[in-house]
Amino acid sequence: MPQWKEDGLDAFTLGVQGGSPQGYSVEQPWDNAAFTPEGALTAAYRERLEKIIEEADRLGLVVILDIFYHGQDHRLRDEPAIRRAITEVCVWVLRSGWRHVLIEIANEVNWHHHYTHSLIKAERVHELIAHAKSITHEGRRLLVSTSFLAHPPLITERVLAEADFVLLHGNGTPAPDRLREMVEEVKATPGYTPKPIMFNEDDHFDFDRPHHHMKAALAASASWGYFDPGSVTTDPPSADDR
Repeated sequence: MPQWKEDGLDAFTLGVQGGSPQGYSVEQPWDNAAFTPEGALTAAYRERLEKIIEEADRLGLVVILDIFYHGQDHRLRDEPAIRRAITEVCVWVLRSGWRHVLIEIANEVNWHHHYTHSLIKAERVHELIAHAKSITHEGRRLLVSTSFLAHPPLITERVLAEADFVLLHGNGTPAPDRLREMVEEVKATPGYTPKPIMFNEDDHFDFDRPHHHMKAALAASASWGYFDPGSVTTDPPSADDR
């Protein structure tokens, strides 16, 4: 993490339910074990997260704390368990006094085969954003959003109204100019009000080319962050990538 800071990184995403160790996974048989089926945050996992968050605070790095990850949400029993999980995470972060933690409800809510619970999908996730925003401690709440992949719906009006900032992913499109279009589409969405727009995941690099995803995002006044899926993944190239 000190090297990240030295190299100019400002923020990184940390998943309460982890992420895929394979880059892209068709199935995720492992149990990340962050939550009990009833939605309680386990002590061992909380302690692991605390070590990372504390070090990020020491270094001056922002943590985008993602609560739910596809392939793991089915381990939560029902909607009350989902809401409890959010409550436990937000209360823990607030009581810890951290000022450098943002909340991402879930990763890529618009990729419909990802999630088992409809409450975490694009059509209803605004309910969870509102729930997280309602949790306060000593008069303070957390800043909350959720992320969308580069597929329709890019973002919903209800999410845009509830979210404190916009999280987009550059995965799913090989064209750098698509990132500029995504920013324009967000700003053209009814009800849009000025707020930060960030690409916090993008599996395209090509930094040696004159035009690439990072440059396109920055030119559109959006932040950009990369995702390294590794050299071998289970995600086959699309027709556009071949």
